[in-house]
Amino acid sequence: MSVLTATPATTPRLRGGRARTMVERNLMIYRHTWIVLVAEIFEPLLYLVAFGVGIGMLVGDVPGLHDATITYPQFVAPALLATAAMNGAMNETTFNMYSKLTTDHTYESILTTPMTVRSVALGEICWALLRGFGVSGAFLGVVAAFGLVHSPWALLALPGALLIGFAFAAIGLLTVTFLRSYHDFQLIQLVMLPMFLFATTFYPLGVYPRPIQIIVEFLPLYHAIELVRDPFLGAPSTDMLIAAAYLAVLGVAALLLAIRRLGSTLRR
Repeated sequence: MSVLTATPATTPRLRGGRARTMVERNLMIYRHTWIVLVAEIFEPLLYLVAFGVGIGMLVGDVPGLHDATITYPQFVAPALLATAAMNGAMNETTFNMYSKLTTDHTYESILTTPMTVRSVALGEICWALLRGFGVSGAFLGVVAAFGLVHSPWALLALPGALLIGFAFAAIGLLTVTFLRSYHDFQLIQLVMLPMFLFATTFYPLGVYPRPIQIIVEFLPLYHAIELVRDPFLGAPSTDMLIAAAYLAVLGVAALLLAIRRLGSTLRR
């Protein structure tokens, strides 16, 4: 009897079940490959040095902000923190999960146990957001050591990173169920790179013409940056609530669809 037929095809519900077991499994594996996580911290740091410090010396202050004393590195740092949370979560639920699905066939073995597709999905999501949170927390510590944090409100960036990780982990999980081969990862980069460059990571929204602003305002990374930039700069605002609601709704919707899609993918 196929083990997958034992999984009830009911409406997905967000109950974890044995999801914690999945997190513990990944934690045991990463005890031996933790250097990969350290490497993820260096990427936003390199961007901060290259763009925030290098170009920042040419840019000076950023116009249009509530505080004219905010420097360009301070403006860029929270955007890179949000990007780190996004990348940490997305890398886990796209690249790593695709290998587990197609090359390692990891889930076929796991589903011979009392684990269900829903438990696997929620476990991978939890692990991915923890990974994104860890990378973001380490990055926040480094930029604080560089003297770019001047307000205790910046600590709100940490729960913000958790929400960002959840939303993008769910999007990644949904995306991985559509991938046909490793070549399709180029399509992911085709979306991720422009979003990274234009979602107010390096420029304020006001520099774009209004039609471009409308497009940018629909990007998930734009709302992720909005969620952490205001508290990071010491000026929490109601815009954070809009950004949090956007990411929460997007994450839950993607997760519900992803659980359905993952079940179908594993039954092929």
